[in-house]
Amino acid sequence: MAKQIHSVIPLTLNALKAACSQCNLRELCLPYGLSEQEVEAVDNMVGVRRRIKRQQHLYRAGEAFEAIYAIRSGFFKTDVLLEDGRDQVTGFQMAGEILGMDGISGEAHTCNAVALEDSEICVIPFVHLERLSREIQALQHHFHKVMSREIVRDHGVMMLLGTMRAEERLAAFLLNLSQRFTARGYSPAEFHLRMTRDEIGSYLGLKLETVSRAFSRFQDEGFISVQQKHIRILNIAGLKTLLTHQAS
Repeated sequence: MAKQIHSVIPLTLNALKAACSQCNLRELCLPYGLSEQEVEAVDNMVGVRRRIKRQQHLYRAGEAFEAIYAIRSGFFKTDVLLEDGRDQVTGFQMAGEILGMDGISGEAHTCNAVALEDSEICVIPFVHLERLSREIQALQHHFHKVMSREIVRDHGVMMLLGTMRAEERLAAFLLNLSQRFTARGYSPAEFHLRMTRDEIGSYLGLKLETVSRAFSRFQDEGFISVQQKHIRILNIAGLKTLLTHQAS
């Protein structure tokens, strides 16, 4: 298989300054309270920015692990290839989140990362991150928090698949997206789904038909308004009620 060529943008010193210190996602990617010198050190750790076109792989399962990737703009999915040839979606990642940590333990990526829209990422070589984390304690603590957040998210998905009915899984999924968009300064009630319903079903352990029926039921009951991939949440409390009933 021919190795995929990525579009790489070398960073000048001025561009490096824009990479972190002036990035509007800084508070999501970096810990609070870094000094100007520490932020500059993080700036210099980011070797390149890379543009990834829609449906292009950022990395594939089995490739050597060399870096983690901070999503500057765009949207990704991660998936694994099952023995029967199907792709199992394992997560969706948006701007301000980190990709690539699946490769840390085995020094090779265990999943594929695919752009769901034209995206841009910051490449952070892991050897540089380890070195700088030893020098900046706040950065090390922040990175541990990021890894912990990923573990908690994975545990949450396991709970979804193990205990919730179809409508509850979809409600939890939409509420999670709402919270993540809110953290980025976007509307909590109106957003565009970058993934297909088939991909949502793969992630939630549901068939495509089941996902479509759940969307239709939510629309009929006035919880949401759907126009193709555009979602408006009309009754957030109603969606939360579904989860409250599940937990009780």
